[in-house]
Amino acid sequence: MLFWQKMNVTKITIKAEDFDFYTDYNDSYNENYNESCCGGSICDQESSMYFDSIFIPVLYSLALVVGLVGNGLVLVVLWKKRWIMNATDIFILHLCLADVLLLLTLPFWAVAAANEWIFGIALCKLIGALFKINIYCGIFMLCCISLDRYLSIVHAVQMYSRKKPIVTHCFCLMVWLFCLLLSVADWIFLKAYKDSRRQEKTQCVPDYSDSLRLAARLLYHILGFILPALIMMFCCSGILLRLRRGSQCKQKRRAIRVIVALVVAFFIHWMPYNITLIIDTIQNNQTINPSNQTSCENFTSLDVALTVTSTLAYLHCCVNPVLFVGLVSQKSFLKHHVPSN
Repeated sequence: MLFWQKMNVTKITIKAEDFDFYTDYNDSYNENYNESCCGGSICDQESSMYFDSIFIPVLYSLALVVGLVGNGLVLVVLWKKRWIMNATDIFILHLCLADVLLLLTLPFWAVAAANEWIFGIALCKLIGALFKINIYCGIFMLCCISLDRYLSIVHAVQMYSRKKPIVTHCFCLMVWLFCLLLSVADWIFLKAYKDSRRQEKTQCVPDYSDSLRLAARLLYHILGFILPALIMMFCCSGILLRLRRGSQCKQKRRAIRVIVALVVAFFIHWMPYNITLIIDTIQNNQTINPSNQTSCENFTSLDVALTVTSTLAYLHCCVNPVLFVGLVSQKSFLKHHVPSN
């Protein structure tokens, strides 16, 4: 009887909370769990970092050479006809300038991908904002070209008078200023700091809160893709319907191919990136709650997908010059051989 009483006393006095290792183990387990399932730092970024360090520098270097040569040739052609440029020529001129400025930022991102961001906070804000400005400006100028062609072909009116090209340049300046306004967040929130997910390497990324990041993503999706896509599709559809009337001569078929190519190239280059970015937004806002190992694999795969699709999007500025050659060569036909009602 005394033995059992003694054992009962022992059972009552011995509690798990009296052991120090219990609390330490629990905290350690939670910390390791968060790190392993992407609650804190992503569990394994080595594979995606290796992919970035090889893939991005090579592609960006190739894009820099091809893009500068292509856009440079278009700028030379436009400079030679600077006294007789119409509205479309002026929009192409500003689009080429935006593409060139965008291409000039690629070496900085290539170095950062191969190693880390070594250029300081000031250049981080400058290069990041310049990158954002030219991304928006390039897309908006494509919309302007589509609208100009639509008004000229479908409604037989010129967006701006050829006798006053300064008006078109002023409109383009307003587009540049609007793009500058859209980059204000980058000037404020872009920072160069060591990222624990990237083995403590310095990265140039915006330091947003969750709500601001979501707002920035939504703004980009609406102004940077959805709205321009709708405008270009509407203009392209109207032009195709108009040009399908009358005889199908060789010049008309070539003109249709050029116009369709502008829209198709935009979707091919920018739609994959926007879809991937939407998935990334959902993941970051914890809409999806995967298991531990799956979560790590998903985040690593998503990181690689963002690298691939963003690179494809930025290569759009290398495709534009090829399309512009066809567009410039067809403008006189489109202007003077529009089928009547």
